[in-house]
Amino acid sequence: MSHEFMNLESAAAHVHVDGNELKHAAQRGEIESQKRGDEYWFEHRVLDEWAQRNLLASSAKEVGAAHREMSDQFRRKTNSDFSIADLFRPDGITLDLKAKAKAGAIRDMTDLAISTGLVYDDEGLYAELVAREEAAPTAVGMGAAFLHPRYHDPYFFEESFIAYGRSSRGVFFGGPDGEATRHFFLIGSTDHEKHLHILARLAVLAHGTDLLERLAAAEDAVSVISAVRSCEEVYLK
Repeated sequence: MSHEFMNLESAAAHVHVDGNELKHAAQRGEIESQKRGDEYWFEHRVLDEWAQRNLLASSAKEVGAAHREMSDQFRRKTNSDFSIADLFRPDGITLDLKAKAKAGAIRDMTDLAISTGLVYDDEGLYAELVAREEAAPTAVGMGAAFLHPRYHDPYFFEESFIAYGRSSRGVFFGGPDGEATRHFFLIGSTDHEKHLHILARLAVLAHGTDLLERLAAAEDAVSVISAVRSCEEVYLK
């Protein structure tokens, strides 16, 4: 894992928040920081962990604004649009998640990710997913949860991917609406910046399109990927 430190200006730009907001979060003890003279410094992995929690706890409007900034920045850098549809793989999709409780769902999603052959550290990934849920649930309501390691480590994975599991009965996973979760997404990313962008993209698709309804009706892995691609194309218009 990276133990690189970033000053306030660089840290705020990295996680797409206002510098004063990040400074106040540090002053309130919401994110660990170091004070060097008058400057605040943030460890990269701690900053990313805070950004993930902050994003999932934000309103749909706030997530949408952060996502637009990330997408605009990506477009300026690459002259292309950011997309997640190709990160879904048929061997990382199941429409019959068996788990009845949260612990089982985490294990089942870990095993699904491992089945892609892209995970280097099986038990390390499981431990990080558990740690993330203990720190703050990744369920966002509306029946969806976006699992990811608490501390993003690009060396967990051979390449970036998203695993998807659908539960027919639903699992109580800590969603803010108190409802059971049926749609489980596990993010495996080899890139720090894209990791947060993937999380934001999943959140805006869940809140701003009919993705979850389409996934509930999907009959196979191909239709899952097609639903993601279609919703992404509609959202980006």
